[in-house]
Amino acid sequence: MAMSKVPNESVRRTVPPNRPIAVGVKIGHVHLKVANIERALGFYCGVLGFELMVREDQAAFISAGGYHHHIGLNTWESGGGSPPSPGSTGLYHLAVLYPTRADLTDALRRLIKAGIPLDGASDHGVSEALYLRDPDENGVELYCDRSPHLWPRTPDGRITMFTQPLDLKSLLAELPNEHSIAP
Repeated sequence: MAMSKVPNESVRRTVPPNRPIAVGVKIGHVHLKVANIERALGFYCGVLGFELMVREDQAAFISAGGYHHHIGLNTWESGGGSPPSPGSTGLYHLAVLYPTRADLTDALRRLIKAGIPLDGASDHGVSEALYLRDPDENGVELYCDRSPHLWPRTPDGRITMFTQPLDLKSLLAELPNEHSIAP
């Protein structure tokens, strides 16, 4: 079934107010247009450590932990292409949630070892995050959540978030000494 583009105001009028999405809904996967599959696999599998699940001529599907795929990479419309220009719409970043702070530290170690620069590193109160670009200039956030009981809250219990610099030395202190790498 083809979907037509509907102006935003029309959508707002048709969505029932105060009806939240089902509690169990999750983002299933992200599919990225890339210029070169092998180069993208070198970053996502070679540096970040995702596992290649399926490889086709113009696409690859990768995952963490054996899932069919968390990230799809394709050149169907983008083979040999260039990134979108600044100021255009599209994906801001994809976010990869690590289960622990130590796992995020391992991701930082991988980035340092591969010589991949960070665009930023932030403490959001609810999470700690590293920001970077993949080889196709797609934004990538690598993060871990803090335990919900540590999330900053207002006096009435609402979650508050902020953006402060992340202390990378503190994050790297999670590594055993024999693996320490200076930022």
